[in-house]
Amino acid sequence: MSTLAVLPIKRLDAAKGRLDPAVSSRSRRDLAAAMAADVLDALGQVGGLAGVIAVTGDVEVARAATAAGAETVEDPRDAGQSAAAQMGISRALHRGADHALLVPGDCPILDPAELEVLLAGMVAEPSVAVIPDRHGTGTNGLLLTPPEVISPAFGPGSFARHVEAARRSGALVFVERLPSLALDVDTAGDLAALRRALAESPAAAPRTRGVLPAVPASGA
Repeated sequence: MSTLAVLPIKRLDAAKGRLDPAVSSRSRRDLAAAMAADVLDALGQVGGLAGVIAVTGDVEVARAATAAGAETVEDPRDAGQSAAAQMGISRALHRGADHALLVPGDCPILDPAELEVLLAGMVAEPSVAVIPDRHGTGTNGLLLTPPEVISPAFGPGSFARHVEAARRSGALVFVERLPSLALDVDTAGDLAALRRALAESPAAAPRTRGVLPAVPASGA
C-alpha cells in the first residue's frame, strides 16, 4: 500500500500575516520559505512515503519543491489550505495512493522518525488519524485512509471538525500527538515557542534557524 504526503504551501508574499507588525514583509517571506524547505527536507527522509505532493501558487516554492524531489501541483487561486489540500488529495488518488498524509508547510521541526512510527501503525480499513496543534484546537496533520475518506477543513477549531467528520464517515478515528508536528508558526507566541524548541534541538530546522536572527525580537 502506498502513502503520499500532501504539502499545501501558501504564496510567500501572503504568508505569516498574523506575526507581529515589527516583522517586515521580507522577513515573513524568508521565514515562510525557510520553514517550507525544512519540511520538504524532513518529508524526504521519511521511510514509507512513496512521494511528496507540494501544492502551491508560488513559483519560487514550486522550484524549491521540485529540487527537493517533490511533485508540484499548481494552485492558481491560492484559496486556502483546505482547498490546496483537496487538490493534493485529488493528485494522490490519480496516482493510486492508498493513504494521504497531510502536513502544513510551517512545522519546521518536523521529525521524520515520528512520521515513520505513525505510518507503521496504519490500518487498511477506512480511518482518519488527526494530529492536533500544540493548543489542541487546530489540526497540524491528517493521515487519511483512503485519501478521500473525509474532506479537509482546516482553520480555527479544525481538530473537532476533523474528528466529527471522521466519525460521521464511519471511519476509525485516531488522535495522534506528535510533538514535532504540534508547533506551527502563525503568531508571535508560536514564533517564541519555535525559538525555544530550536534552542533545545540544535540540529533541527537548519534553514529556519538561519533566517531567525533577522526576525526582530519584538516579533517573537
